[in-house]
Amino acid sequence: MDIERDLFQERHIGPSAEDQAAMLATLGYDSLDAFIDAIVPEDIRLRGPLRIPAARSEQEALESLRLLAAHNQVFRSYLGMGYHDCFTPTVVQRNVLENPGWYTAYTPYQAEIAQGRLEALLNFQTMVADLTALPLANASLLDEATAAAEAMGMCRNLVRGRRGFFVAEDCHPQTIAVVRTRAKPLGIEVHVGPVSSVDVAGQDLFGVLVQYPATDGRVADHAALAERVHAGGALLVVAADLLALVLLRPPGEFGADICVGSSQRFGVPLGFGGPHAAFLSTRDEHKRQM
Repeated sequence: MDIERDLFQERHIGPSAEDQAAMLATLGYDSLDAFIDAIVPEDIRLRGPLRIPAARSEQEALESLRLLAAHNQVFRSYLGMGYHDCFTPTVVQRNVLENPGWYTAYTPYQAEIAQGRLEALLNFQTMVADLTALPLANASLLDEATAAAEAMGMCRNLVRGRRGFFVAEDCHPQTIAVVRTRAKPLGIEVHVGPVSSVDVAGQDLFGVLVQYPATDGRVADHAALAERVHAGGALLVVAADLLALVLLRPPGEFGADICVGSSQRFGVPLGFGGPHAAFLSTRDEHKRQM
């Protein structure tokens, strides 16, 4: 074995000058510049030095970022609609979220961190399954709105031959918007209105989506709706507030086939917007379409 070639840096720092010369000779070029001249179009090349600032130390970079962040104006959030500010205990923030020992000890493909990640995902899925009373839960989706759109697609695959999906008008507006956007290229007809206007046969429905609690905070009993939807051969999707399910009757108990929502309520900061881990749980018989 060539001992020099087996050194770590030789195997990880890329081709040497000799390697480059051999590859260029095979391709028929005298130099790397000549090769680039031949393949990179003139109109996309950068001329002169890159306009980037000088390197900074870690302390200087952090201070610059702090000054930049200080320009943000922090106001009280009145957004609601599934997003609520929350309190994260300092002991959790410091010893879990800010403790690099949790995420830098091993590379991602080593068994130790994979085992820790597996346990965290299993804890998340178990919590979702318990709170929604539906035995199968994923880990996880982007946000509540996209989770609702995924549930719509799942219902469509489970109930073949129909093209209507009903969304309660008191769902979060961003959820209604994403469902409509996802439905359009799929040829799904989205009906939005009060739950009293659900007509499974007349609207050719394969699924119905309700918010629990509604976007205005009202809590409704959807058990009778679930019976009506199932009698028509369709499925019921419930977009639920996961924290509210600590006290409210879980969707699986009153007939929901699929439950979706966001885990933002469990201590994920608002962070000026952005994604928050969503969930989707369902019944065991639907696992092939999950």
